[in-house]
Amino acid sequence: MTTPQIEAFLEMMAVERDASPHTLSAYGRDLADAEGGVEGGLMAADETAVEAWYASLGARGLSPATQSRRRAAVRQFYRFALGEGWRTDDPSRRLDAPKAARSLPRTLGADEIERLLAASAARDGAAGIRLVALVELAYASGLRVSELLALRVEAVRRDPAWLIVRGKGGKERLAPLNGSAREAVRAWLLARDAGRKVAAPDSPWLFPSPVGKSHLTPRRFAQLLDQAAIDAGIDPVRVSPHVLRHAFATHLLEGGADLRIVQTLLGHADIATTQIYTHVATDRLAKMVRSKHPLARDD
Repeated sequence: MTTPQIEAFLEMMAVERDASPHTLSAYGRDLADAEGGVEGGLMAADETAVEAWYASLGARGLSPATQSRRRAAVRQFYRFALGEGWRTDDPSRRLDAPKAARSLPRTLGADEIERLLAASAARDGAAGIRLVALVELAYASGLRVSELLALRVEAVRRDPAWLIVRGKGGKERLAPLNGSAREAVRAWLLARDAGRKVAAPDSPWLFPSPVGKSHLTPRRFAQLLDQAAIDAGIDPVRVSPHVLRHAFATHLLEGGADLRIVQTLLGHADIATTQIYTHVATDRLAKMVRSKHPLARDD
């Protein structure tokens, strides 16, 4: 259920805050739920009605993350309503964020990354060269899978040590490429160019799809990683394009990198998002001490 006020709020989010279509869709669903669930609707509701709707979210089985997102949507809507003069109060001001259990991102050890690369390289011909380049780039730069697959071939033709990446919200950042990643990209460019049909125009994408005019899809990349994981003796459930990004961040922190630098490299707007990787690194180091230190071992 939507209203003119909700539509005006979404328009403001799109124009003034450059919200992505995904974000706008999520806010639209959350506010439609609130409009239908709050007694009297959002514009007429008092604090009691808003709090009753919010309390019902947990009873409906919604996750803490979903509850938190709906709380954020409603609170932003009411701030907008105050600014527009539609209301003189904010009935959402007492809503407390739900407590969520800490969910640590999955990652891989450095030895597992090496095994994954070896399994990728073992594939025949250009397919193996391409998969090595994909894994090396993802792990060396911490790119999101959408950023990785949207790379244009012209961005790497001159063998750069850094890539300029346009991430969430259209924000640009620099992503590093180490020596092995650059070597893998050079090898892939040779294979890619050799496989081109002479009469066909060159694709603008670094990793073009064999079918159609677009680039390789995230689903296909995930499928290729699954097979490489199996070949490497790693449970494929533990491996995904995003896990390579997690490994990039975790291994940097384990190596002593500054949290702010990792935040910048990942393109996180809020450092709290990056801090989750410190817990992963700490847990991994603690396990290593327990298993390797002679006074910490059980046997």
